[in-house]
Amino acid sequence: MTAPRKPSRVFDRNREWDGLVRFATSTSPDVRLGIVSGRRRQGKTYLLDALVEVLGGFFFTATEATEMEALERFGRAVAKYAGGGRYAFKDWDEALERLFAVVGNGLVVIDEFPYLCKATPSLPSLLQRALDPRGYARQAGSRLLLCGSAMSVMGGLLSGNAPLRGRASLELVVKPLGYRESGSFWGIDDPRLAVLVHSIVGGTPAYRREFVAGDAPDSLADFDSWVLRTVLNPQVPLFREARYLLAEETEIRDVALYHAVLGAIASGNATRGGIASAIGRNSTDMAHPLSVLEDAQLIVRETDPFNKGKPVYRIAEPLIVFYEAIMRRHWTPLERGNQEAAWRNSQATFLSQVVGPHFEGICRDWAMSAEPHVFGELPGQVAAATVKDPQRKTQIQVDVAVLAPEEPGRPRRILSLGEVKWDRTMALGHLDRLQRARDLLSVKGYDTSTTVLTCYSGAGFDKHLRTSDQALLIDLNALYSVAK
Repeated sequence: MTAPRKPSRVFDRNREWDGLVRFATSTSPDVRLGIVSGRRRQGKTYLLDALVEVLGGFFFTATEATEMEALERFGRAVAKYAGGGRYAFKDWDEALERLFAVVGNGLVVIDEFPYLCKATPSLPSLLQRALDPRGYARQAGSRLLLCGSAMSVMGGLLSGNAPLRGRASLELVVKPLGYRESGSFWGIDDPRLAVLVHSIVGGTPAYRREFVAGDAPDSLADFDSWVLRTVLNPQVPLFREARYLLAEETEIRDVALYHAVLGAIASGNATRGGIASAIGRNSTDMAHPLSVLEDAQLIVRETDPFNKGKPVYRIAEPLIVFYEAIMRRHWTPLERGNQEAAWRNSQATFLSQVVGPHFEGICRDWAMSAEPHVFGELPGQVAAATVKDPQRKTQIQVDVAVLAPEEPGRPRRILSLGEVKWDRTMALGHLDRLQRARDLLSVKGYDTSTTVLTCYSGAGFDKHLRTSDQALLIDLNALYSVAK
């Protein structure tokens, strides 16, 4: 049987499409429940709508409503799918029983499922019963996809003692497009321009389609103008999007506190203690807000491979970094339409707090996906790291540390140590710093015998570094070239 083809209007998402098709067309009696999640604006609904278009099935998008209102809307949707008439359900147990009877062995997609759970907390338990061997969903042969953007809710559906734990045969997280795919999606061929745009809007597909109506910068010379007419323009939906991303998370109540935490991280305070100090709180007070932001996938926690006791935090959504570093500081003049002055006064901050750190992240992404021949084998871990230099009483920041998988009884092998510079031509001094870090790690017991010293630059390399055979040099063209 030939697998259904993905509609041409759906950009990329080939792996996601294949997984959804395998689930929806499976004949196994054990394949009955799938969970699709991801932050808002990533195209989950777009993808599932295409799936239902190709394979057929029932599609229902929930809204924030009372239980009675939700049941009324659901009844109309089921009746329409059944061919007409009207269903008035007294409760969700009756509604689900009728749904699966009508759909039979077809596909059911319920989008924005967290809204239904908010109004009816018992709904996951009712679905558990329907999916049990003698339940009406299992008896009908239906396959059910639950989709939602509230990551804390969706993540909890299959965790701990949750009713649906152990029932799902598909758990798909729809993530932002990668930096290369994002450049293609925006129609940008210039890698420097692609980095600048990605440092603001990331890989969220909706930001190009719905939020700026397809407006993309046509050259580097057009970039500043594009920023002014889109993300800094109060008349464009993208202008307030970063604020809405926080407001839409159900677990976030004190929005001002969470903005303060994100602002501290955007300013370079990556540790719990640094964040607490920046916002005038105790370090112990940070556990809950950091946990909520992490569950919502708005921040990520990373471990320094050379200093495992202190995790660091980074903002996962570039638009939030841009908002906290640039827009929040100039909100009043921006709202009044004086974006030219605000943008002109933010250039240094944009380079140091937005583009620079973001470019480092792109380089780490490149290293993580590098082919085995680049560093000798596939990476096991890629992270930013710090190497302490006791003799000089300083620290060496390693922007891209690439490590092999841990092997019991053997020293941890370091495949590469890398330094990243966005707007500075790299020279032998940068290589010297990496060599020093390698020597210090060797003394600490790491295996550095095959470590590749790597320089990543958005501005190029001087002639001395280019003629040196001691470093691997990665420029913008290399970052955006498809690995062979």
